[in-house]
Formats: sequence, structure tokens, C-alpha cells
Amino acid sequence: MHIDHIGIAVRSIEASRKIWEESFGYEPMTEIVENSRQRVKVQFLKKADSITIKLIEPIDEKSVAFPAIQGGGGGLHHLCFKCDDLESSIVFLRSKGLRILTEPQPGEAFENENIAFVYAKMGLNIELIDTDKRAGLL
Repeated sequence: MHIDHIGIAVRSIEASRKIWEESFGYEPMTEIVENSRQRVKVQFLKKADSITIKLIEPIDEKSVAFPAIQGGGGGLHHLCFKCDDLESSIVFLRSKGLRILTEPQPGEAFENENIAFVYAKMGLNIELIDTDKRAGLL
């Protein structure tokens, strides 16, 4: 497994994207895509020779990302690891004591390829994918 991207919870994708563009030289990799299951909007940002950033904006208070923007207005939401096989990686991580938060389900930001979320003991949400697909590529 290797880190594919870092997920950052934000109040506004547009406002946050501007900061990433002007301050750090990132540019949009995808359009803004709505994920109806998790009730978020997401947009991937890219920069040559750097890790991909996924901005995550809650759609409403029922969003899985809504608690992350309370108080401080956002921050690290998750690390995403790309693996060779999602199912076997879940079995492996479960055997290591990680808690499965979301069993594999279609991820709209990944052209409905399956994604899963696990909770690592050090307090991190981990997203798992086994695809290179991205919805709304620019």
C-alpha cells in the first residue's frame, strides 16, 4: 500500500482551492464531484512531484465530514492508501486490530469503484482504494 492522497475537510471548496493554488501552486485535477452516500462535495488538486490533495466540503449537517469543520473550520480528514486488492487489504488491516468504519461501497469520486474506510489506532481515518479512476477529470 502507498499513500494516494490526503483528504482535507473544508467549509468551502472554492475558497480553499484558491489558497492551495495561490499559496502552494496546486491546480484542479477534477471538477467538483458530489458524493451522495457521504453527503460531501470533493475536488482533487494536483501539483507536479507532490501528493494529491482532496478537498472535502460537507453538503449539510448529516455529512460524514461535518464534524471535522466544526470549531476550527476543517483540517485533516483522512489519509488514503491505494492497495492492490481492497478486500484482502481490509482482511489484513482488520487482523491488525483496525476497525472498519465503512465496508466497501461505490465511491462516486472514483467513478463508482469501491472504497472503504478504516479507523487506525492512532486516531486517523484511513480511506482505501484499489483504482486510479477519478470522476470529473479535467
